[in-house]
Amino acid sequence: MTTSSEKTFFDLHITGLGYLNRVREVKPKKGDPFLACDIAALNGPSDDVSYVRFDTRVSGSEAQHLVRRCIEAVEAEKKVMIGFRLSDLWADTFTYTKGKRAGEQGVSLKARLLFISWIKVDSTLVYKAEPKSTKADESESQAPAASETPVSQEAPASETSEPVAEPVDKATDAQTPALAESF
Repeated sequence: MTTSSEKTFFDLHITGLGYLNRVREVKPKKGDPFLACDIAALNGPSDDVSYVRFDTRVSGSEAQHLVRRCIEAVEAEKKVMIGFRLSDLWADTFTYTKGKRAGEQGVSLKARLLFISWIKVDSTLVYKAEPKSTKADESESQAPAASETPVSQEAPASETSEPVAEPVDKATDAQTPALAESF
């Protein structure tokens, strides 16, 4: 009988959609700097939406790349909506120091932003992650046909992505190439 010394974990993930806000580089006194952002996640019935605010540390490397590319749009106060997956939710208490709530206790929901499935800037889809393929699909797509040149046998990256630009209407057709190039 063999024993396993491998640690196992139970993951708790939060998926949703929301608006990207306050993208910033955090430089703590101790430790390495990191990318952070707020997400105002939509919650409740579509005719009476409420928002749940998450203060996130951007952890996934692809997510970091995508959030950095959204900085200009967020700073220009455009509506940047994302599909997201968060992990490691925890609550942090603090005391308000300014405004009409000065001196009162507050709670901030903190999490790690792991994955962004899509991005819309002012209702225009500018990015959509490629769907994960099954193992059968991967083996078929990587097996070269007799007349084709061999395909590289690199392991496919999980949750790979590619930019997408789909105009909402004809008025946005003119700006689509420039928008696609920025993402």
